[in-house]
Amino acid sequence: MSTLKERLRSDLTAAMKSRDELVKATLRMTLTAIGNAEVAGAEARELGDDEVLAIIRKEAKKRAESAEAFAGAGRDELAAQERAEGEVLARYLPAQLSDDELSEIARAAVEQTAAELGERPGQRQMGQVMRHATAAAAGRADGKRLATAVRSLLA
Repeated sequence: MSTLKERLRSDLTAAMKSRDELVKATLRMTLTAIGNAEVAGAEARELGDDEVLAIIRKEAKKRAESAEAFAGAGRDELAAQERAEGEVLARYLPAQLSDDELSEIARAAVEQTAAELGERPGQRQMGQVMRHATAAAAGRADGKRLATAVRSLLA
């Protein structure tokens, strides 16, 4: 079993003992999503830490999108609930990159792509640059932020 999954389970047990309903509900939903991913496909398998982290990232993104939708519809109490669940999930995610670090990764990706192509990449090579930038960011930055940083350098 992955260490991240074990940590989620132990934190769920602690939340149950302390009667923390928010953390308990959030971790249960996340562990259910992990369990569903483990049994999806032709045969059941155990997920590694990277795969579990990807599921947590996906769940956190769902919470952020839901909070935004609720806030836009004037449902502030539901938006606050979704934000609180997102904060619980953020404890398990790696620290996000700062804007300076993000622009440095984007600059390095542009340089790496330029070295491969033999010329400075333009907007048409955005996919190639993003491939390098995404690999360098390794899940520590939202794709939108990363694409914005790359786009500003290619313009």
